[in-house]
Amino acid sequence: MLDNISLVLIIIGALNWGIIGLFGVDLIGMLFGGQLTLIPRIIYTLVGIAGIWAITLLFKEKH
Repeated sequence: MLDNISLVLIIIGALNWGIIGLFGVDLIGMLFGGQLTLIPRIIYTLVGIAGIWAITLLFKEKH
């Protein structure tokens, strides 16, 4: 379950970075009142933690 949550957060982060790269718009920041407000910072932190968790998936044995 944690793997799936991490994957969803990573996808959200990747899509947001893609939008920033293509259009110069931070969608998460825009939707939640700016990059430095509390909610976007929490989302960015969760995406970062999900990325760290995803590193462990590289070393997990396949069943």
